[in-house]
Amino acid sequence: MDPLPPRLHRDVVSFVRRSTRMNESQMRSWDRYRDRFVVDVPRGSLSTSVADGADVDWAQEFGRAAPLIVEIGSGAGDSLAPMAAARPDANVVAFEVFEPAVASTLGRLGREGLENVRVVVADGAQGLEKLFDDGSVTELWTFFADPWHKKRHHKRRLVGQDFADVVVAKLAPAGLWRLATDWEDYALWMREHLDAHPGLVNVHDGWAPRLAERPVTKYEAKGLAAGRRVYDLTYRRADAA
Repeated sequence: MDPLPPRLHRDVVSFVRRSTRMNESQMRSWDRYRDRFVVDVPRGSLSTSVADGADVDWAQEFGRAAPLIVEIGSGAGDSLAPMAAARPDANVVAFEVFEPAVASTLGRLGREGLENVRVVVADGAQGLEKLFDDGSVTELWTFFADPWHKKRHHKRRLVGQDFADVVVAKLAPAGLWRLATDWEDYALWMREHLDAHPGLVNVHDGWAPRLAERPVTKYEAKGLAAGRRVYDLTYRRADAA
């Protein structure tokens, strides 16, 4: 039997993976809303990587030119949906690699009739670097990224010098980077790396007040119930007026 063409093979593998991990409700949401909200991008060597040279015309994807907001790690859309609803004048691009969570997000976007959100099932750090022009992102949201507690895993943390360099390049003049974590050691790690970055200014010269439009998600509520404090941070591109 002849092998399947590469694109069809990837689609079959993806379907099998989804069908064994998603519940029935998620599968229905995926099938119903995928074409409406999910943006396919060329892949690199890994299923969640973004190929070199990949390009997306975001104005075309949204059917309008508008300020761009990017969220990395949108999970099941618990904060994405209400925050996007509060920003109808912005185009919001969310990155998430866990397909069942994406399916839950799609269901919520569809039920709430949100048209200003698109989702990319890919690594958000790579996506930010490769799919957006320099100076094009109005805001970046990275809420509750994996803290990678063990010291030997700290190199896997999203927030660090290299990623900050990418963020500074992609942020528009006066663009903002909003972060939150409920792990003190990661919060201090963020401050250590970002306060010292020459391309960023800590807007509040310390911890930021909670962003009013960011809801308390189930994940955050769990951390609060366990006695952890939530640390918010806001940085601005340093060359902004």
